[in-house]
Amino acid sequence: MIVVTGGAGFIGSAVVWRLNQLGEDNIVIVDRLGESEKWKNLVGLKYADFFHKDSFIDMVLENAVPFQVEAVIHLGACSSTTEKDADYLMHNNFKYTQALAEYSLEKGVRFIYASSAATYGDGSAGYDDDESKLDDLRPLNMYGYSKHLFDLYAKREGLLNRIAGLKYFNVYGPNEYHKGDMRSVVHKAFGQIKETGKVKLFKSYKPEYKDGEQMRDFIYVKDAVDMTLFFLENKNVNGLFNVGTGKARTWNDLVTAIFAAMDKPVNIEYIDMPENLRNKYQYFTQAGMNKLLAAGYGKEISGIEKGVEDYVKNYLLTDKTLAW
Repeated sequence: MIVVTGGAGFIGSAVVWRLNQLGEDNIVIVDRLGESEKWKNLVGLKYADFFHKDSFIDMVLENAVPFQVEAVIHLGACSSTTEKDADYLMHNNFKYTQALAEYSLEKGVRFIYASSAATYGDGSAGYDDDESKLDDLRPLNMYGYSKHLFDLYAKREGLLNRIAGLKYFNVYGPNEYHKGDMRSVVHKAFGQIKETGKVKLFKSYKPEYKDGEQMRDFIYVKDAVDMTLFFLENKNVNGLFNVGTGKARTWNDLVTAIFAAMDKPVNIEYIDMPENLRNKYQYFTQAGMNKLLAAGYGKEISGIEKGVEDYVKNYLLTDKTLAW
């Protein structure tokens, strides 16, 4: 069985969708559905079983998992960059990952886990997935720190030559509707354009960036999934790897692509950024991709125009998830 934690979530459900496309349905989904709408991401997917995340980790800790595990793709986490409960993040993101990794290595099981580009902090130490630079990184929020802690643990314990950690940059695409404030700007902007005909973007507070010219590495979820499954297919490729496009684009570029996909005129309003975000705001992110490419990844990576067009026209305008 392939275990996908966070399998009802955004990237997790997209991974299961792609595995299904590849003919794989011996999949166990681990997640917490709660009262959110993310259960809808499971409709149409093929998988063998579902376990609540607490029940599954109990089985892991008790060495009582009732099926043979081939691989663990660990994508489950609290991904809110504004979460203030540090104890919860420490337990849910760091300790949970630690337990799964130890179990997987003990059983000889392939372990792939989600780190995050949030570990890079303000970017002053760069965005290269060079493991020798891990100690120089300073995350700006507790979410990023919880992810960084496991990267440091894996390096310290000598695990990075046996497992694969993926630093996802700004992922957007189908199946993210349930994420509230953590939805991509593509999803939020689509709703704004549909309702008001315009998009609101934060003003810049650095003179070297004009309003809307702050830059991010935006990656379409289908590309992020292909990169993730590269590590399932290539079990000898280990370490930390960026998951991005390698090309930073502006927020103006992104929302212009949304307007184009919706066949609407560009209409952007620049608004004040909340005070509590100004010192934690990243003005530029760009994934260094040489390491992944050198490892053998060769699929074409979508630019925002292509990715946004597919997302808007085939999913947002039709109100469909990936598997519908």
